Amino acid sequence: MGSRAAVKLLLPDSIDLDLQGIRYPIDRPIPDEHTDAEALVVWGNPPAQLHDAARRLGRLRWVQTLAAGPDTVLAAGFAPDVVITGGAGLHDLTVTEHALALVLAAARRLNLLVRAQIGHRWAGELGGIQPVHEPGSFRTLRGARVVVWGFGGIAATLAPHLAALGAHVTGVARSAGERHGFPVVAVDDLRRLLPGTDVLVMILPATPDTERALNAGLVALLPAHAWLVNVGRGATVDEAAVLDAIRSGQLGGAALDVFAAEPLPPDSPLWDEPNVIVTPHAAGGRPLGAAELITANLAALRDGRPLRNVVRTPRPA
Repeated sequence: MGSRAAVKLLLPDSIDLDLQGIRYPIDRPIPDEHTDAEALVVWGNPPAQLHDAARRLGRLRWVQTLAAGPDTVLAAGFAPDVVITGGAGLHDLTVTEHALALVLAAARRLNLLVRAQIGHRWAGELGGIQPVHEPGSFRTLRGARVVVWGFGGIAATLAPHLAALGAHVTGVARSAGERHGFPVVAVDDLRRLLPGTDVLVMILPATPDTERALNAGLVALLPAHAWLVNVGRGATVDEAAVLDAIRSGQLGGAALDVFAAEPLPPDSPLWDEPNVIVTPHAAGGRPLGAAELITANLAALRDGRPLRNVVRTPRPA
């Protein structure tokens, strides 16, 4: 690769990065004079723009996406000799905040309270004197059984906050064990967990293996009072099955930040369902520490050292 050789780096105009490089607009094709770039940073680029970059940047060696999930970049068609690195760790704090907000909103019925406020109705049934213990209902994190499916960096940040509020947290991942002080079971044991779950938090990436991972069969195993929270990728959930379960009373509700189609179409029935909370893919959006990650990986590329957060290693073209 050549020791400390200069690398032409393209930086997106979608984020303010205090780095030396050439800024490019993410909503237009990369200018012809910059198609000789060797390094490309991606943040919020539309798929068509990425496909065009993959086709025209013939000297590219490295693509750094700042997204937690690299699925869009992996699908863009970059040459096999291009190394692709992801944004793992950049969204742990922000997604944790949003996931916690959605879980608490579900527990405290903020979805119904906001609807009552819009209608100028005092929702007395949701206030005043309430039972300390309400079996068969999810109204508090105290003693709640929370299952987090996809126990990576975001989950490791989220779990202690849930536990601090009294929840019993169990993770689900490819392999079982203990991670960051929390029990983690393998995916094969998920069916055993679901009937005793109050909240299922999903933080799965979009891959062929995770497409509609939460299907109708698994939804049916959840208790009627349980809530689903998805801050991973919309493709991992069978939205129709979730909606059917909520409408039939077989599922308490769903707080969704990600969807199979984004933006969520105006005619989607999810908008009008009282026990569905919709947020517009807002959990991340602020990659914290992006400049440091890019700087470290750029130095590694120049020196011929391994890069951080590699999601696809280069192969001979």
